[in-house]
Amino acid sequence: MSEVLSQSQIDALLASVVGGGSIEKEVSKDAGEKYRKYDFYSPKKYTKDKLNIIKNTHENYCRLVSSRLNSLLRASSQVTLITVEEERYYEFSNALSDNDALTLINASLLSKDGGGTVIMHITTPLMLSMIDRMLGGKGEEPQNVSSQYAYTDIELLLYENITKYLVGVMKDGWANYLEIDFGIEKIETSHGLMQEIGMDEIVVIVVIEVIINNVAGKINVCIPSTLLTNIFGILDNKKSPNSRSSGGAVDHTSRDIFESIKESDLEITARIGDATVMLQDIYDLKKGDIINLNRPQNSFVDVFVEDNIWFNGKLGVHNKNMAVRISEINKN
Repeated sequence: MSEVLSQSQIDALLASVVGGGSIEKEVSKDAGEKYRKYDFYSPKKYTKDKLNIIKNTHENYCRLVSSRLNSLLRASSQVTLITVEEERYYEFSNALSDNDALTLINASLLSKDGGGTVIMHITTPLMLSMIDRMLGGKGEEPQNVSSQYAYTDIELLLYENITKYLVGVMKDGWANYLEIDFGIEKIETSHGLMQEIGMDEIVVIVVIEVIINNVAGKINVCIPSTLLTNIFGILDNKKSPNSRSSGGAVDHTSRDIFESIKESDLEITARIGDATVMLQDIYDLKKGDIINLNRPQNSFVDVFVEDNIWFNGKLGVHNKNMAVRISEINKN
């Protein structure tokens, strides 16, 4: 298919014909500015609405982190959400240095849908500055920190102590949507050996900027698609509990309720009939007397479950005991 020229290209072409010049460079420059390359290998999985949910939760998280850091480090901090992006995990992994420390966070959903692992990365200069303040220093930005900097054992202990404060407020950040428990699983310094998330798995990266006394750094939170699928599934069920799921399956809320109560004990009573008699007649009753129940001989027996009639049946004998054979279900 031939290329469609823009109005600016047509004007340049006419000017070139009149003036005898060349427009090849202008056409190519103009065409390059009009188009954006789309990666069909990594199609977008989450809509803007779902990404906005993550954005809102982490905006709340940023406010909580700022308050927590102010009290922990006794310094003024500014915590800002920069971006929420969807990408492949290998893009996140490739941007890390070999010795970067990652915090593996276990996220537990309070439901049968399980949970997953969230990864947090804090840039080295920012973490070293916070460690310096924890040890009584001024928390100034470290000089000449190599990208291959390796934390010492003592620094890793302090690293974990600081991240406990950051992870501790994650639950409150999600509180407006659903209840999730977060806990540190471990601090990993050899991220190349990690197998918690597949390299081609789609993840959402949350980038948070932290400024403490003119020392700037970033906190990157990596949320895998397996966890997000469970989270968004729960949120969708909350919005429309009676609707069908995206896969076309019937919602299992009623079945789940039945599963939880099916072991309960219920009293079943079979009533043959009833009659109204005077107190004098009851007083005069003796062995051998007959009470008329005002029902035909072959009529149904009412079967009650608790105080409600559920079935009608016929009296009989089973294993030498009186029994009732269910004849019909009372739909009322």
